Amino acid sequence: MAKFNENYLELKESYLFSEVAKRVSVFQKNNPDRSVIRLGIGDVTLPLSKEVVNAMHTAADEMGNADTFRGYGPEQGYDFLRYAIQGHYKSFGVELDTDEIFVSDGAKSDTGNITDLFDKDNVVMIPDPVYPVYVDTNTMNGRKIVFIDGNAENNFLPMPDKSVHADIIYICSPNNPTGACYSREQLKEWVAYALENDAVILFDSAYECFVSDSSLPHSIYEIEGAKKCAIEFCSLSKTAGFTGTRCGYTIVPKGIKSVSTSGKEMSLNKMWNRRQTTKFNGVPYVVQRAAAAVFSEAGMKEAKAMIAHYMENARIIAGTMEELGIRYTGGINSPYIWFECPFGMDSWEFFDFMLEKAGVVGTPGAGFGKNGNNWFRLTAFNNKENTVEAMKRFKKLFD
Repeated sequence: MAKFNENYLELKESYLFSEVAKRVSVFQKNNPDRSVIRLGIGDVTLPLSKEVVNAMHTAADEMGNADTFRGYGPEQGYDFLRYAIQGHYKSFGVELDTDEIFVSDGAKSDTGNITDLFDKDNVVMIPDPVYPVYVDTNTMNGRKIVFIDGNAENNFLPMPDKSVHADIIYICSPNNPTGACYSREQLKEWVAYALENDAVILFDSAYECFVSDSSLPHSIYEIEGAKKCAIEFCSLSKTAGFTGTRCGYTIVPKGIKSVSTSGKEMSLNKMWNRRQTTKFNGVPYVVQRAAAAVFSEAGMKEAKAMIAHYMENARIIAGTMEELGIRYTGGINSPYIWFECPFGMDSWEFFDFMLEKAGVVGTPGAGFGKNGNNWFRLTAFNNKENTVEAMKRFKKLFD
C-alpha cells in the first residue's frame, strides 16, 4: 500500500473558510426565512468591467478562427501581458525585465507552489495572525515554522527579531487578515534582516491596488536591495474582480541566488522557470487578453472605480467601529477591517453570536492564528446596500 505524506496529519481537519461555509449552511437550513449578509470570505461581488469583457469576447472570437487560434501558450505568460505588467510596475518606479515576470492562475497557488524551490530543512518565519495558506503549505512539506507575533501593541505589524534566524520569510502588505500596511522604513528593516540572514522574503502584494496613501509602497522592490532577496506575488482577483477568472503574476528577480548543501549556487529565477515549465501549462489565452485589458488606460480607470466602490464599504464598516468605540485596524488602505471582539467573546463565539442575532457573516480571527483568538475580520466585498444594512444589524447587537 502506498504511504501518504504524514505531514498532513499536522493540518487542521478543515480549511478555515470551509468551516465558515459549513456553519452558515447549517444556520440557513435551520432558518430558511432569515436573510444572511456575507462579509466573510474575501470574494468580490462586482462583475468584470466592460473593457475586460470586451477583450475576452475578442479573444474568444480569435480562438474560433483557424487563422488566429492559439494552442499551448508560453508557461511564463504571453509577452503582451508581461509587458503590460512591466508597465504597471513602472507606474510606481520599479523597473523589471519581462523574464522576471511569471503569469499564473493566482497568488494563492504561487505562494504555495514557490515552496518547491526550497529544501524542507529551511526555517520559515510567518507572522501570526496570517493567511492560512502560508502555514498549511509549509506544514504539508514538513518545514519548521517560527511565528512572530502581530498584536494590537505593534499594530499587527511585527518586525524582525535579530536574535531569531529564518531562511524564508512571509510578508503580506496590505495584510490579510488585519488590513495593516508596512511603511517604507519598516520594509527597509525587513530587507536588511533578509540580506543579513541570506534569507528570501516571499512578499504577498495581492492587495496593493487598495493602497491610497502615497507614502506607502505598492511593491517591495521600491526598497533598495529587495531585488536581491525578495520574490513578489500579486493578483488580479481584487484589482479587477478576477477571483473566478483566475490570473495573477509572480516576480522572481534574476539577482536572487540560493545555494545547495554542497555550496552550488542556483538562480531562483531559473529554478522557478524550470518548475513552471514542468508543472504548469500556463493561463488560458482568453484570460490573459482580459488581464492585459486591465492594465490599459480604460481598464485601469474601470478597475479603480471598482476599488473605490469597495473602499466606500470599508469606510462604512470602519465608521461603525469608530462610532461604537471598537478597536480595529485596516479599512483605509485595505478592504479588510480587523476588530477586537466585543462582549469579551472569543472569535468563534462572536461568529456564532453575530450570525444568530444579526444574520451577518464574518471570519473568526482564530482561523488566522492564536493572536486572532479575540479578533474578527469583515470584508468590504459586497454592495453598498448590503454593507449599510449589515452595519445597522451590527449596531443593534449593542442595544
